[in-house]
Amino acid sequence: MDFGLVLQTDPPASQVISLMKRGERNGFRYGWTFDSAVLWQEPFVIYSQILANTQRMHVGPMVTNPGTRTWEVTASTFATLNDMYGNRTVCGIGRGDSAMRVAGRAPNTLARLGEAIDVIRDLAEGREAEVDGKPLQIPWIRDGKLPVWVAAYGPKALALAGQKADGFILQLADLYLTEWMIKAVRQAAVEAGRDPSAITICVAAPAYVTADDSAQALAHARDQCRWFGGMVGNHVADLVSRYGEHSSMVPDELTEYVKSRQGYDYSHHGRAGNPSTDFVPDEIVDRFCLLGPAEAHIEKLRALEALGVDQFALYDMHDAREATIDAYGADIIPLLG
Repeated sequence: MDFGLVLQTDPPASQVISLMKRGERNGFRYGWTFDSAVLWQEPFVIYSQILANTQRMHVGPMVTNPGTRTWEVTASTFATLNDMYGNRTVCGIGRGDSAMRVAGRAPNTLARLGEAIDVIRDLAEGREAEVDGKPLQIPWIRDGKLPVWVAAYGPKALALAGQKADGFILQLADLYLTEWMIKAVRQAAVEAGRDPSAITICVAAPAYVTADDSAQALAHARDQCRWFGGMVGNHVADLVSRYGEHSSMVPDELTEYVKSRQGYDYSHHGRAGNPSTDFVPDEIVDRFCLLGPAEAHIEKLRALEALGVDQFALYDMHDAREATIDAYGADIIPLLG
């Protein structure tokens, strides 16, 4: 299993770079960041410094979207980084939640996302693509390589991942839902005539390593990671509005907990102590995240691996960032990586 480290690009950028260097020293092979231009600093500028200060780490957004940058700019940016540092980028992409909504726009349609996947990958790898009805090619690209991984929850987005993506990003670590969604992606791949085993499966979720499994330690870990249930709840609320409650298209295990959700404040997006996440119960935090002593993490990661997960990407947004990176490097990655 590969391991990724997911950070927000809060200033100072030097701290993001330092944490990524620490991650590589501890065995993390991927460095991911959020991508929302209003809420955080511009990630692609910071990727250049992460790549310059690491040797093996691959970097990319978790996730960008096809609406905040023109597609040829996105492709050229990835290709430039790859030309400088040797094909060490991954394009994580989705419809765009915070990046679009904070700017007063609706998330992109799945049709637009599907078109962008092909265009961005083709352009970044040096092939011709059609942009706004006209053929376009970036002439200076040689031997470019850009895997495109799609973040998805709903049935149509999961199908799109199976049809087009090189990887699938699932932003939660619930075992039942992971199994359900991997099956949906792989089935879509088969129906599209693709090899389902060629799609990289990445599960992304917060992890908090505690010294023991005492009630006090676990309560603190839950409170530090409760924000994640709120972030996932944004996407779940969209699914409920689209498909309704108790729809056969989306499992109740995913939608039931958002019934008491009362709006969402993006100024606290992805942060411990987010006041918009009071509706998230302890059970959801436990199911969606990895909490407890190292042994508990190892047990859940092995269960995820058995379901076909190729990478666990660790959201490290809490009060023990360095300690969590070090604990994974000392006690967890050596057993699974």
